[in-house]
Amino acid sequence: MRNAFLLALLALSPVLHGQARPLPIAVSVFNTSTAVPYTRFLTTPVHPGVQVGTEFDHRVRECSRLFQSVYLNYFYHKHLAQGIGIGSELGYEHRVWRGLVAEARFGLGFTHTFTTAVEYTFSNGRYERKGDRGNARLTPSLSLDLAYYLRRDDRNAPKVFLRYQSWVEYPYSPDFIPVMAHINLHLGVRFTIQRKGSDA
Repeated sequence: MRNAFLLALLALSPVLHGQARPLPIAVSVFNTSTAVPYTRFLTTPVHPGVQVGTEFDHRVRECSRLFQSVYLNYFYHKHLAQGIGIGSELGYEHRVWRGLVAEARFGLGFTHTFTTAVEYTFSNGRYERKGDRGNARLTPSLSLDLAYYLRRDDRNAPKVFLRYQSWVEYPYSPDFIPVMAHINLHLGVRFTIQRKGSDA
């Protein structure tokens, strides 16, 4: 968990030092599933999640933008696990038409999961309920977004987005399944808030 905290501080450092005003906030709800990426889109039953994050620009052009995001998320998969994740993404945004933009994001995160089923261990001739301290894993991801700015010429305007995110847990079960693949389908909005900060 300490490594995840250090990762978050490193990614947030430009924001904390007043280099991004106004401050973008992205909030999304998503459905998560265990599936091979790009073979499925909308999956059922729904396993819900929520994600909150921010971002800052590296380079801005008239029709494109290179940026960094930082996020915190939570998901609940009834038949597998629930997890808390933190991470950062390098993203590229390209204007398609008016306020419509397409994005690609490559991310690296850290997720701590806890099983949603009761587990038992055999000890001293009987089964006893097993405690769950959870599992910590790296979670690289690749996301494709389609988004729309509500004011097409204003990058600080509210933006609604649909995101297809593929990600993996590693190591998952080294002696059985080394990598577990997931798909998240996000629906969200990005908006900006004014904040005070130093220009230095």
